[in-house]
Amino acid sequence: MNNESDRAEPAAPRPELELSLLLGGVAGAAPRRVRLLVVDDQPVNVQALYQVFAADYQVLMATSGRQALDLCRSKPPDLVLLDVVMPDMDGHALCRELKADPQTRDIPVIFVTSHSDSASEEQGLAAGAVDFIAKPINPAIVRARVKTHVTLKLQSDFLRQLAFIDGLTGVANRRHFDARLRDEARRAARNGSALSLVLLDVDHFKHFNDRYGHQAGDDCLRRLALTLRQGLQRPGDVLARYGGEEFVVLLPETELDGALQLCEILRQRVAGLAIEHSASRLKEKVVTLSMGVACASGGGPRDGQELLALADRQLYAAKGAGRAQALGARLVPQ
Repeated sequence: MNNESDRAEPAAPRPELELSLLLGGVAGAAPRRVRLLVVDDQPVNVQALYQVFAADYQVLMATSGRQALDLCRSKPPDLVLLDVVMPDMDGHALCRELKADPQTRDIPVIFVTSHSDSASEEQGLAAGAVDFIAKPINPAIVRARVKTHVTLKLQSDFLRQLAFIDGLTGVANRRHFDARLRDEARRAARNGSALSLVLLDVDHFKHFNDRYGHQAGDDCLRRLALTLRQGLQRPGDVLARYGGEEFVVLLPETELDGALQLCEILRQRVAGLAIEHSASRLKEKVVTLSMGVACASGGGPRDGQELLALADRQLYAAKGAGRAQALGARLVPQ
């Protein structure tokens, strides 16, 4: 069995519920509280905004532009409440840096400042802010404006995520997988860490469709996707529909033994579904999976395609060896 040691690692809806409704059903996204970042070099101002929002949001705090920039990159907030006048990096400069970085450019920024003239407001909006609130703050007004912009942000995030979701199964699609494979392969090569990949194919699925019909086939794929997703062990593991009846799992920082142990967990979970497959050529007349596993240890190829090709060869070998099993191999550096 796999374990953690085997693998390295009032009437209006509350904001966290809104986030759950938007993202909770997409690719297994776990509900979380909306995260705000309050940036002001005066701690008393930071505390005032914290008191306004702490009951409904997760509130991060920064007292300098540089500290705020680091937080936006390491723990991205859903919205930033930003003072303009700060000593090391003023609010306009910070906002411009956030908008110039692809990692942070979609984070909405609201300026909260004592400079309420039209020229200052125009300058803030030109820097990329979505709104401008004058000090001293009115808590009810600040709450309302933040709620509006948070809702818009979550809706935008939701639509962006839909572009990476398989419409039938609700797991990640091939486009998302290709991007994650590229990124994780580069990270593994840079850090010298292991990376494993599993290709999974539903055994004799054409015969299943011929026997039960394509609607039953779609239902089968949806049940399999849910079961596979529930079987993953860590938030960083990626399950995607690769195409047709094939799925793929990407396992960062996972050695071959850990990947094979996970395959056994997934095999048992699928067997537990006991989905009838009377047209299967196997002895067990239920839906089964064949799996091919590839692992790169100590840093893999930078594009991940060699890893994918090796997993495909191992999947072919698993089918040739009788199906309903997993075979794996390590990628040998050229």
